[in-house]
Amino acid sequence: MTPLKVVLVGAGSMGLAWRDTIEATPHAELVGIADLDLAVARDAAAGLATPIPVGDNAVELARATGATAIVNVTVPEAHHEVATAAMFAGLDVLGEKPVADTVPKALSLAAAAEATGRMLMVSQSRRWNPQLFALRSMVEDLGAVGSLTTEFFRAPRFGGFRERMAHPLLVDMAIHAFDSARYLLGAEPVAAYCEAYNPPWSWFDGAASASAVFTMEGGARYSYTGSWCAPGTETSWNGVWRVSGEKGSASWDGDHDPVLHAPFPPADRPLAAYSGIAGALEVFVDALASGSTPMGEVHENLLSLVMVEAAVRSAETGERVLIDDVLDRAYAEALAAETHPDVRAALAAWPSPRAALTGP
Repeated sequence: MTPLKVVLVGAGSMGLAWRDTIEATPHAELVGIADLDLAVARDAAAGLATPIPVGDNAVELARATGATAIVNVTVPEAHHEVATAAMFAGLDVLGEKPVADTVPKALSLAAAAEATGRMLMVSQSRRWNPQLFALRSMVEDLGAVGSLTTEFFRAPRFGGFRERMAHPLLVDMAIHAFDSARYLLGAEPVAAYCEAYNPPWSWFDGAASASAVFTMEGGARYSYTGSWCAPGTETSWNGVWRVSGEKGSASWDGDHDPVLHAPFPPADRPLAAYSGIAGALEVFVDALASGSTPMGEVHENLLSLVMVEAAVRSAETGERVLIDDVLDRAYAEALAAETHPDVRAALAAWPSPRAALTGP
């Protein structure tokens, strides 16, 4: 298979991780690095064995290098602008989470993918954890699921923007768990209730702790509780998981193989062939080569961001929030704000945002 020529957009710390990931696979070729700060782009390129061009415009750099895709590792506020420009330039896009910094912008990106016919995939990297795949296999054998829980307790001292955010845990971290919950249950969210707060010893300005309960399709409840200012015993960065079903339960400590607690052995099913951001890249390349739709495609991924927005809204209002209310409001805002006629036409053609995101 001819390697996919890609331009890396964004050369910060996460951009460097993506640079090394692209360089490590024979299925993709890094042909350029773009960053608004050319000095940062040059520094990133200097770490490569073979010199490659750099620039401050991803589309122009892709045209100059023959790239057909970009890996978008810019800040979330830039995701919409960078991905939209790339898709309308004929480029496929693999982007870091979240798909956009707001739900209306995320809906605009889904419509832009439809209007251009390009692939937009979100690297929700924890989806490609082989242990998560194994837990999903166990869930499939437990029959009807009553509850799924995640506990997440860490005490990182990031400094910088995270410690100034209004909802650092929910907005910057919980999306990983929310996305994994959707995958494990094979169900979409219906409603959310959340309380977010900040312990008195917290070094965060905003609510660094939260507890949320989501009603999922089929009636299962997904419960998330966590804190980013929890010194002492810490959980895995993946969290600690338990699923309770009619035929037994399963648990996962986030770092080791999950355990099935049932009167039968785990089924022998194929597990994930990939892991982490390297897995996301391989799946992206495979999907472009085969024409298949991967996990993480923008429509499939978007409801994970909606869960975050619903949890934040519930925490701020003290009320149970319906997912469709979040979607409908965001859809109206997206239609009102959209300036590209093709994207607006694609949005206007949706029977409803829920149907557009979960339909065939």
